[in-house]
Amino acid sequence: MIQVRRGEERYRGGDADAGIESRHAFSFGPHFDPDNLRFGALVACNEERLAPGAGFDEHPHRDTEIVTWVVEGELTHRDSTGRATTVRPGDLARLSSAGGVRHVERNDGTAPLRFVQMWLTPLAPGGEPEYEVVREIADGVPHRLPRAGAALRVCRLGAGGRTAVPDAARVYVHVVRGEVRLGAEHLVAGDAARIGEERGLELVASEGAECLVWEMGTEPVYG
Repeated sequence: MIQVRRGEERYRGGDADAGIESRHAFSFGPHFDPDNLRFGALVACNEERLAPGAGFDEHPHRDTEIVTWVVEGELTHRDSTGRATTVRPGDLARLSSAGGVRHVERNDGTAPLRFVQMWLTPLAPGGEPEYEVVREIADGVPHRLPRAGAALRVCRLGAGGRTAVPDAARVYVHVVRGEVRLGAEHLVAGDAARIGEERGLELVASEGAECLVWEMGTEPVYG
C-alpha cells in the first residue's frame, strides 16, 4: 500500500499576524479529520515558517516524542528543564516530553525560519523528559527513537541519486525539497507518502532532493 498526500492538501494553520505559517499533514488543533488522525506512531508532521522575532510562547507537552528538522534559519529552543539551544540546518532535535515538560520555540534571528516538526506517540507513558540535538546528522543513518519504536533517516540525494526505502511495516516519507520518484509516484516538496508492507522500493531523485524517512514497526502505541 502506498498512499500519497499532496502538499496542497495540508491543513493551513498558524497566525499570519504573528508571523507564523503552519501546514499540517494530520488532524491538528481546531482541524479534526477522523480519517486522518495518525499513521503508526506518527500523529503530526508540521511544516512551520516563522518570521524574524516570531515564535511559540511557553506551552506544555506530555507523552509525546517531538523531532524537529530545521530547513532554513535558526530555531531557538528553551525548556523547563533549563536547556537552551540553537538548532540550525543539518541538525536534528529530539524532545521526549515524557511525564511533562514546557518549552519555547522562537526565531530569534534576522532571517526567516523554516522547519519540519514531527510528533510521535510513545510505546508507554511517563518517564523523565529528555532533549538532544544531533549536529550535522549523516545521510541515511537511522536515528532511533526507542520510546516510540521508530527510526528516522535523512536522505539527501543529488540529481539521479537513489536510496532504498526501508522494508518496514510502516514507512512515512516527507519530501522537504526537490523532486523524487517512489515507484510509479512522483513527489515534490511538501508531498508525503504513507507506505505499508511494501518491499524493494527506492527513492530516485529527478533533481537534488531532501527527504525525511520514518521507519516504524507494528508495536502498539500508548494513546
